[in-house]
Amino acid sequence: MRRIALVGDIGSGKTFFSKLFGYPVFNADLVVSNLYKKDKSLFKKIKKKFPSKVSSFPLKKEELLKIILQKKNNLKVLGKIVHPIVRKKMRNFIKANENKKFAILDIPLFLENKLDTKNDIIIFIEADKKKIWKKINNRKNINLKLIKILRKNQISTRLKKKKSKFVIINNFIRNAAKKDVKLILKRISK
Repeated sequence: MRRIALVGDIGSGKTFFSKLFGYPVFNADLVVSNLYKKDKSLFKKIKKKFPSKVSSFPLKKEELLKIILQKKNNLKVLGKIVHPIVRKKMRNFIKANENKKFAILDIPLFLENKLDTKNDIIIFIEADKKKIWKKINNRKNINLKLIKILRKNQISTRLKKKKSKFVIINNFIRNAAKKDVKLILKRISK
C-alpha cells in the first residue's frame, strides 16, 4: 500500500479532493473532532492542563477556541496532548488498510509534524487565495483570528509545493477535480 498525502493551505480543498480518489481516507480533522466529542481520557488531560477553561465533557469548541486565543503557546500545548492520539489512530488506519493499493491522508500538519516517508506520494492542492478566503468566510462559526494562528503553525505553501510530487490547481470545479485525480492515479499506478 502506498500513502497519498494531500497538503495545501487552509481551505484549499484537501478534504474535497481526498474523497475523489476512491480509496480509504484518514481525515485528521474528523478524527480530532470525534476525539473531542467521545474521548473522556483526552478530556481529562485537557481539563488538567486548563482547569478553569474547560467545564464538562464533551469538550466544547468555544472553550477550545478561548484556550487557543488566550495565549500563543496554548495551541502547542493542546497539540502535544492531541497529536500522539491522532498519530496512533493514523497508524491503526494504515494497518487496517495495508491490503489496499492506496490510502489517502488528509492531515493538515502532515509535513509540519514530519509524518512523511520517502515512499509517500505528496500532492499539493493549490487554490486562488481570494477563492480560499471566500470559502473560509462562508463557513459557519469560523473565527478569522483562529485561522491566522493556525496558518502561523504551518510551513509556507511554497515549501509544501516544493516537497510535493504533484500539484493540483483547484479551480473549485468538480469535473476538473475528478479529471486531475484520475490523471494522477493513472501516473502512479504504472
